[in-house]
Amino acid sequence: MSDLKVLIVCLGNICRSPMGEAVLRDVAKKRGLDIFVDSCGTAAYHAGEEPDGRTISTCAQHDISIEHSARQIQTSDFTQFTHILAADDSNLRNLERVKPKNATAEVCLWGSYLDNKPIADPYYGGINGFERVYQQCLSLSNAFLDQVANDKKT
Repeated sequence: MSDLKVLIVCLGNICRSPMGEAVLRDVAKKRGLDIFVDSCGTAAYHAGEEPDGRTISTCAQHDISIEHSARQIQTSDFTQFTHILAADDSNLRNLERVKPKNATAEVCLWGSYLDNKPIADPYYGGINGFERVYQQCLSLSNAFLDQVANDKKT
């Protein structure tokens, strides 16, 4: 399973995607799965910054380790990762727009593994929005790993 490389993508890479990265890594570790997880944004608004403080505090409340420096999607990501999971439809469209012809990664909405729902951007709201993002990332991490782990076994 160590050949699984997953990239979680949102807009600025300081709220949803770094939380998704941390949660997916934690869920995989608890399942004994060896996967590589990273995150990025479709825009470079916050390149080089740490995750939003509310992302860090929400992860800390759930004993999830989070360390990340925001970055923008790179062309090479489309061949270095096996799965690129978009937080919402807008970011999925942006990914499809910049995806190179030689892309080998599966690019899709992360929610497609569960309920086809996007992860709402909590940036302009309160801390409750970050808790909702955490719960959604937890559910999506389990759904993704259920499907991918099962696919690997068959």
